[in-house]
Amino acid sequence: MSARADAAPGAGWSVPVRTVVSPRGITAWLIEDRSVPVIALSFAFAGGAALDPPGQEGRADLAAALLTQGAGPYDTASFSALLRDRAVSLSFSADRDSLSGTLRVLEDEREFGAEMLALVLAEPRFDGEAVARVKAQKTLALRREAEQPRTLAARRWWAESVPGHPFARPAGGTEEGIAPLGRDDLRAAMAAQLRRGSLVAAAAGAIDADGLGALLDRAFADAVPAGEAARVPPLPAPRAFGLAVIERDAPQAAALFGHGAIPPEDPDWEAAQVVNWILGGGGFSSRLMTEIREKRGLTYGIGTSLVPFRGASLVLGSVSTENTRFGETLALLRAEWARMAAEGPSEDEVAAGKAFLSGSFPLGFTSTPQIAGTLVGMQQLGRRPDWLAGRLARLAAVTLDDARRTARRLFDAAALSVAVAGRPAL
Repeated sequence: MSARADAAPGAGWSVPVRTVVSPRGITAWLIEDRSVPVIALSFAFAGGAALDPPGQEGRADLAAALLTQGAGPYDTASFSALLRDRAVSLSFSADRDSLSGTLRVLEDEREFGAEMLALVLAEPRFDGEAVARVKAQKTLALRREAEQPRTLAARRWWAESVPGHPFARPAGGTEEGIAPLGRDDLRAAMAAQLRRGSLVAAAAGAIDADGLGALLDRAFADAVPAGEAARVPPLPAPRAFGLAVIERDAPQAAALFGHGAIPPEDPDWEAAQVVNWILGGGGFSSRLMTEIREKRGLTYGIGTSLVPFRGASLVLGSVSTENTRFGETLALLRAEWARMAAEGPSEDEVAAGKAFLSGSFPLGFTSTPQIAGTLVGMQQLGRRPDWLAGRLARLAAVTLDDARRTARRLFDAAALSVAVAGRPAL
C-alpha cells in the first residue's frame, strides 16, 4: 500500500504543499525539492512546558535536551558518533506549548535516520551521568538568566499577564524545579508528550510522497503510542497590569511590553502584520525606532512582533534604555501606541509594509529545515495547506481602510502592560 498525497490548490505559490498519509495513517505535509540530496523532517507534539507539574518546572525542557544523549544500546558518546559518521542531524526542544524535533539527513540515509529517531522516541536512556551533566548545564544557564534584566522582565510580564496559567511559569524551568528531577520524572515527561493524536509533521527536500510515507511509519508508527493530544489550557486574554518593576542594579532598564492581539485565524491577520511592521516590527523603518532611537537616542533598539498561538495571539515588544531615561522612553512608547490606534498608518506606510512583507516572504523558504519548520508551525496554528498559496494575494489585498481598522482593533494603550527590570526612573 502506498502513501496518499493530495496537492493543495491555488495560485501564488510555485511549490505546492502536499498532504501525505502514510500506510499506517500518519499525516504530514510535504514540499518536494530535489535541488540538493537532503531531507528535513520537522515534527511537534502538543504539550511542552505547559505539562510540567507544579514544582517540576523545566521537566519538558530537560527531557528534550537529553533525548540526544543516548538511546537504546547507545550511550551519549556512541550515539553522537553514530549520527556524526552518517551525517545525521537530530535535535529536540520544548517551548511553552509543544515538544518539537528536527531530523536532517542525506537522501541515502533516510531509513537510518528514521530508525534512529524511532529509537530516541521509544527508548531514551536518561542515563544518570547524562542527566547530572545536562542538569548542571541548565542550572548554570538559569543562574545567568536570573541576573539578566531582560529575562527578569519577560518572566514578570508572563506571570502578571496570565496568572494561574501554565504560560505564567518560565518555559525553561527554574533551578528549584529541575533539581529533583530523575530518570522516572523524565520518562513521565515523555509519556505525557508522545501521543499520536498530537503529532504534526512536515518534510521538505529530496523525498516523494511514497518515500515520506515509509519514513513516517518507520519513525513514528511503533515509537509513539496511540492517544489523544494532551490538553493545553487555551491562552486567556492577558490581564492588563499597567507597570511592574523588578528592582535590580543594572546599567540599563530592560522592559517587555504588550497585550492581547487578534487570533491568527482572523481575516485581518495580514493587515495586523502590516500595521505591526509599521509601528514596531520594521526595524529602522518603524515608528518606534524613529521616535525613540533616531530622534532622541534613547535606545539602541526597540521592536514589536505578533506572537501567535492556536486560537490566540499577543503583540509583544522589548526595549532597553538608561535607567534615568526610562520614564521618557515609556511615555513615548505609550504615545505612539495610542497614536497608531487613533489615527492608523498612512498610505505610504501601508505600501511600504506590504512591499517588505511580500518581498521577504520567500526568504523563509531558502533551506529544507526552514521549510519543514514553517509547515509544522502552520499546522500548529490550525492553518490549511493552501494558506501559503494565498499569502501574497492576501497581503496585496490589504487596503488603507483595512490597516486603519485593524490598528484600532490591535493596539490599546490602556491595555498596554509593561514589566521592567533595573532601577528605572519613572
